[in-house]
Parts: sequence; C-alpha cells; structure tokens
Amino acid sequence: MQPIYLDHISATPLHPEVRNAMVEYIQNKFGNPISQHRIGDEAMETLEGARKEVAGLIHAQPEEVIFTSGGTESINHAIKGVALAMGAKGRHIITSNIEHQSVLRSLRMLMKLGYRVTSLPVDKYGLVDPAGLEKAITDDTILVTIMHANNEIGTIEPIAEIGKITRERGILFHTDAVASIGVVPFNVEEMGVDLASMAANQFYGPSGVGALYVRPKTRIAPLLDGGIQEYNLRAGSQNMVGIVGMGKAAELAKKEMFQRMAYLLGLKSAFVEQLLTIDEIVINGHPELSIPNLISFSVKYIEGESMLLMLDEEGVYASTRSACATGSLRASHVLIAAGCDYTAAQGTLIVSFGITNTMEEVEKAFQALKKSVTFLRSMSPLYQKK
Repeated sequence: MQPIYLDHISATPLHPEVRNAMVEYIQNKFGNPISQHRIGDEAMETLEGARKEVAGLIHAQPEEVIFTSGGTESINHAIKGVALAMGAKGRHIITSNIEHQSVLRSLRMLMKLGYRVTSLPVDKYGLVDPAGLEKAITDDTILVTIMHANNEIGTIEPIAEIGKITRERGILFHTDAVASIGVVPFNVEEMGVDLASMAANQFYGPSGVGALYVRPKTRIAPLLDGGIQEYNLRAGSQNMVGIVGMGKAAELAKKEMFQRMAYLLGLKSAFVEQLLTIDEIVINGHPELSIPNLISFSVKYIEGESMLLMLDEEGVYASTRSACATGSLRASHVLIAAGCDYTAAQGTLIVSFGITNTMEEVEKAFQALKKSVTFLRSMSPLYQKK
C-alpha cells in the first residue's frame, strides 16, 4: 500500500510553492540583512517581506514578529524572557496542566530560580476555566501562559476570555499557538495576547524556523546576547532560507485558510464516523471546540504502541502522543489531566490530517486500524467481545 502520512501535528511536508521559494533564494541570494551594502539591503528586503507575511497571518504589525529557530525557542523566549524582565515586579506565573513540554520545562527551570507556578486543572475536554484562572491571580502574578490549541487532543482554549481577564488585571499573557496558527484563524487583537509562539512546520513550511509575536511595550529580555538582530531581542544571523519558507507558507496559509479548514474537517468527520463503529473507543478532546486536522482516540484493552507498529507495517503513519514526548513510557500528562485513566491513556492514538490526504486514504487507514485492533484484542485477556 502507498504510504499514508497521518502525523501532520509532528511536522507537515513542504508545500511545493514554499520549496520553490526556498530553492530560488538558495540559488540566487546569500546576503546578511545587517550588511551595509546592496547585497545586504536585498537580504533585508527579503527578510522584512517574510516578516510582513507572518504578521499578516496573525493580524499583527511586522515589527511585532521576532523570528526564532522554531516553536520551542519561541516558547522558551516568551516565558523566560518575561520572567527575567519582570522578576523585580513579581515571581508568580499561571499555567495549565496540559501544556507542551517546552512550557512545562521552562517553568520548572524558573521554579529552581525561586519563581512560583500555579498549574490549573482542566475539565474532561481539556478546557481551562477562565473563572478559575482569575481566582488564581495574585499581586505577585507577572505572566499567564495557556496554549491556544492542545497538540495531543486538539481542544481550543477560551483564549479571548483569558486575554480579557489578563488585560484588565495588567498581567502579561502568552499563548503557545504552535498547533493552531496557520491551521485556524488567529487574531492577536481579538485574542488579547501579549505574546504568541508559532512554528512554520505546522503549516507546510520548513522545520527549524518559527516566530514569536511580541506586543509593543511588552517587557521581555533577550535569551541570546550578541548582535542587534530582531529588534535587539534575538541575536545571531537569521536563518534566511527558513524565513523565506516561513513567509511563503504564511502567505499561502492566510489565502487558503478556510478552504483548508473545510477540507480537513471533512476528512476528520469521515474518520470519526468510522471510528465509532468499533466498540470500546473513546474520542478525546472537545467535540466542537477543536482544530480540524486532529483526532485523539483511546482504544480500550490494547496499547497504542502496538497499534502504531502494526499501522507502520501497513504503511500508515500516526503517533501516540506529542512528538516531543515520544519515547517516554509514561502515560500522556494531557490525557491524565483530562480525566482519562492510565490504561486507556496507554491505548491512545493521534491521527492528524494534511491538505494532501484524500478520502481514499482515510478509508484505507481506517481499515488498517480496524485490522490491528481486531488482531490485538484477540490476544487481550481483558477484552470480551460484545
């Protein structure tokens, strides 16, 4: 069977137009944007053109976008940068129990430096309660960091409501929007965020490049010291080839957003409909407030890794959890926080679609999944067929 890639939440393939833009840059340009000559000026023009496209994707101004090496750096910069800049004002940060490892580990490091972290619970869908967040705010709170869409269960958080609370209380608000920017509409003004992290490889751009939105007058310290690049917030020569790719990917994502969303939702709905024909399956995340390209489901009485290996043999590529947590034998902290028991969490798969997938692939992938479930349950001493 022709390979079927259903792990787009880990990385998306390069869009052909993105690849062409990057190859053209490699073949014809090489300048450093801060060089004071014509070749440098051309590079600067290219850099700012890409910055404008990324800013347009999130309805920001170009000068509010800082290019980074990806989502992880953007998240680290937002959290640690604010903590370093605002430490004299306060040392309390609020987050949730379902954040990405780059958020959690950044906060753990800050806790070792004397910062205090409140981690909020979520409901069975993975939703944070804005009222609970407001109650957690203290006079010492300097930052709230809540993700926009969860990369394991797909749930979209009430970011606009949280942004209204933080704005009224004068607290900085960061959102990890890596799984959502370029996939669903994102407007920094409507969301009320001060910082937002994103990555190009989530919307058919290259890996190794991302960006951080920083609202004007936001107090944030640079993590890298050196030159004056990126408005003195991120030293070092820019990854121009990657940035060119991200700019083109952002342009295409904005232009094709609603068409892509409708198509992906069609694939998702078709897959969910077939999933529900298998007994003892639970769909994780919110049934409506969710990104259109991701499905998380738990198959009782068997292990996710076993299903994954059997699917791999059939040429179907999915995942069991966040790519950054792959290899860990622990149950997903996201699923446990949402009330899933450990056994069901171990039997979870994540399927994430892309714009090149087809309905035919959805059908073939489901048949391969059904085959693996039937085989594995036939060996399970816990499963009793209804």
